[in-house]
Amino acid sequence: MAATSVTTFSVRSPTSFGSKVGLHSQSKAFGVRFNSKNCLKSFSGPKSASSFTCDLGSSFLGKEGIAALRESCLPKAQKQSHGSEYRLQPTESYKVAILGAAGGIGQPLSLLVKMSPLVSALHLYDIANVKGVAADLSHCNTPSKVLDFTGASELADCLVGVDVVVIPAGVPRKPGMTRDDLFNINANIVKNLVEAVADKCPDAFIHIISNPVNSTVPIAAEVLKQKGVYDPKKLFGVTTLDVVRANTFVAEKKNLRLIDVDVPVVGGHAGITILPLLSKTKPSVSLTDEEAQELMVRIQNAGTEVVEAKAGAGSATLSMAYAAARFVESSLRALDGDSDVYECAYVQSELTELPFFSSRIKLGKRGVEAVISSDLHGLTEHEQKALEALKPELQASIEKGIAFAQKHTVAAA
Repeated sequence: MAATSVTTFSVRSPTSFGSKVGLHSQSKAFGVRFNSKNCLKSFSGPKSASSFTCDLGSSFLGKEGIAALRESCLPKAQKQSHGSEYRLQPTESYKVAILGAAGGIGQPLSLLVKMSPLVSALHLYDIANVKGVAADLSHCNTPSKVLDFTGASELADCLVGVDVVVIPAGVPRKPGMTRDDLFNINANIVKNLVEAVADKCPDAFIHIISNPVNSTVPIAAEVLKQKGVYDPKKLFGVTTLDVVRANTFVAEKKNLRLIDVDVPVVGGHAGITILPLLSKTKPSVSLTDEEAQELMVRIQNAGTEVVEAKAGAGSATLSMAYAAARFVESSLRALDGDSDVYECAYVQSELTELPFFSSRIKLGKRGVEAVISSDLHGLTEHEQKALEALKPELQASIEKGIAFAQKHTVAAA
């Protein structure tokens, strides 16, 4: 297929997930040059070549994906003096472990993480059925090596030397089930998995997806404290899906391009504790009180919307996997030295009187570099009331998690 209207750009990751890239229009083809011939050596297309071309129309990213790439600039890419081509300087690769990789979230998440050239090894763990998932993914011609680990006896080996641990393990929501209904099962699963993380890779970034996140993150924190390895800068509750939904719903409501929209979402990750700060939307949008209320309620209840639509066949697995992969990619970029990585996440925080709170954070090599407080300044009256209303429920969820962990104490590492 002829490349008629294509573009020259440099890519850190073959998926967008918010990745930073520089993109510059040209009349013919687009090319990518890496200063390390090993970076893409396992791809069947470029292999060890220094550049390759691709028709925009045939790119799996599609027009919208390419447009999304255009919006950002990769700090490590340096413009060459002889043209508009950029040179990447990949210096490291990272090991990622997904605990619960055979589940509804774990499988699509594993696929998306497998697509990142920043990942050198992808460790997949579950209590059953993970060998087939690993075998399937291992056929994908992307650089990371896939290894599978089954059952408690192999969990320790899965975690050795891992840089990022993602925990989607647990039972999903079913119709009529609240996140608190999940608590007793998932709390114990998270506790056991985090104990192993504390023993085998205590310095890793830990991404908690297992619900109820408002409680499971405090559980993880208490377990890490009991093990003597707690670093609050490296423990994250993944609330990215709330941001993804808010961006999508606002863009649809106001007929905006999705790639332009950014809505900070604060608070927690369940029901009324999810607080989209619509007044802080970028670009600025004008909403009536009715529109703002409608959007807030839909964002807060979006998980239930999917559970009901699936009619007992599952919960929000695909969108959650997408959002989690975006947060993994952001963490990897931060570990790799990107100094301009921001996401919303549920972390230990001093923004409010609550010990854990979701807000925008700046990510760096050591985890949370800064908690962005400015989003809570100048809220509308409606948002301020909603913020105060969510605090008692979020506090109760936090205390529930802490009480569970303290009741089930573990020995220090």
